[in-house]
Amino acid sequence: MQAEAQGNGGWSRLRMERASAVATVTLDRPEVLHALDAAMFDELERAFAELAADENVRVVLLTGSGERAFAAGADIRGLVETDAVSGRKVSARGQQVFSGVARCGKPVIACVNGVALGGGCELALACTLRLASERTRMGMPELKLGLVPGYGGTQRLPRLIGRSAALRLMLTGAIVDAAEALRLGLVDEVVPAGELMERARTMAEAMAAMAPLAVAGLLEAVGRGEGMELEAALAVEAEIFGRLCGSADKREGLTAFLEKRAAAWHGR
Repeated sequence: MQAEAQGNGGWSRLRMERASAVATVTLDRPEVLHALDAAMFDELERAFAELAADENVRVVLLTGSGERAFAAGADIRGLVETDAVSGRKVSARGQQVFSGVARCGKPVIACVNGVALGGGCELALACTLRLASERTRMGMPELKLGLVPGYGGTQRLPRLIGRSAALRLMLTGAIVDAAEALRLGLVDEVVPAGELMERARTMAEAMAAMAPLAVAGLLEAVGRGEGMELEAALAVEAEIFGRLCGSADKREGLTAFLEKRAAAWHGR
């Protein structure tokens, strides 16, 4: 495994590639359908910290290798010996890593190319948007194991699809297909399996063409405002709008519009 990690840029659980302004993070444990173990958490945390700090990367695609799975869920064998204390630490660790994905300051598109169950579904929920192949199956069946979703699912799912729909999905342990996931709002778009990454890249390139400071500001405004009363959230919006008005990118954007040319963004 060590030789494999050294030959893959130091990664043993994932692959990371950068092409222009778009980075692709690929979970790569196909023998266990990309089950999320402690080492996977460590590598996800490191990958997204690197990408957050890379000014050349403006959008991230997150997927699983092969066609069978985005991520099948937590590594069950690693949970067998947990008790009340260690179990809480496992949950807190998963929440920490997934919050790093959600708050990296750049759009993250989950390219769900197969099963996304339990922790795998929670990882997709931490992303900005979710594109699914027609082969996708998603769900949170943790109750069947005597557990609840522990990596943010009990909070992100109701915020995404509504309290009633989220409770029904979790309480029944239902695994839904791509069409039902789209109907529920669990995913944003369904495409043929062979077109998933192409469609995601097209979307990512459109986002990457936007002003990077404005993209980060938009994500910040939505993220900070989610838990606030409307008036407080509007104040956050005004704060970010004002900050951007003082940026060189805002001057470039308005000048380019008036001169009828493409803007050249510099991220400042």
